[in-house]
Amino acid sequence: MKHVSFESEGDVVVGDLHLPAESTRSTGRRFGAAVLLGPLTSVKEQATGRYAEALARRGWAALSFDPRYFGQSAGQPRQYESPPAKIQDVTNAISFLAAREDVDPERVVAVGVCAGAGYMAGAVASDPRVRAFGAVAGFFHDAAQQKKWMGPGYDAALARARAARASWESTGSAEQIPAVGKSGDVAMPLDEAFEYYGTDRGGKLGGYVNGFAVMSREHTLVYDAQSAAPKISAQTVLVHSERALSPALARAFYEKVRAPKAIHWLTSKGQIDFYDDAPLIDAAVGLLDEEFRARLG
Repeated sequence: MKHVSFESEGDVVVGDLHLPAESTRSTGRRFGAAVLLGPLTSVKEQATGRYAEALARRGWAALSFDPRYFGQSAGQPRQYESPPAKIQDVTNAISFLAAREDVDPERVVAVGVCAGAGYMAGAVASDPRVRAFGAVAGFFHDAAQQKKWMGPGYDAALARARAARASWESTGSAEQIPAVGKSGDVAMPLDEAFEYYGTDRGGKLGGYVNGFAVMSREHTLVYDAQSAAPKISAQTVLVHSERALSPALARAFYEKVRAPKAIHWLTSKGQIDFYDDAPLIDAAVGLLDEEFRARLG
């Protein structure tokens, strides 16, 4: 694993590039490369790092990175969850990978986990360099459904986010709430999320900070992964579980994809074990690797 960095819209993004044990010199062939994007507020040492390691063991050069505003990467305000910014980071990460001498630019794939899968759908839909897209336990945002889920609270949350953004622009101070918590005003009010991010299990990994910039909701609430599905031309592989987050949204997304596609259902305890359960990660990556290689070689 090599620590690397690249520029994204003027900010330095820091990543970990996981490389196969065999070098291109010994094999005579450049690596296929994978860029990874992870769950809400996550950093490279958490889920994406585990998936990058597993992909490298199967011969891929796999990049996990801290998106701007998180972890070791630059960008202000901190803990700013912006789907458009993350999509642009992926585009710049692909440029970084494709420029490497040990990478085959014709075999670039994208892998997203949880919310990262939904964001990655937007990146894949707009970047023809991505030849295949893998989504593990993906949360495929549906803007209309989000509004229904939140009811009257939706407009209030959006107004608060806009006010927080205006305050940031005028004062340089960004309102934050916890990303996870057992009660109160938190970004991810799920017990399962707290079990990972709020404890030593995942919350102590890398540069993780249990925070969420309120102005993020100006973008996260309206983001719609479902609308990206029909625009995707790359091979698409979904790995999900009936006990993971929103399998109905995964099915809806899958139905909208017009490119060559496959969907696989694994057994999990819930959503979060897809982040750090070694056998489950190995099974998911094994399915992605098999599908990718069948199409890309």
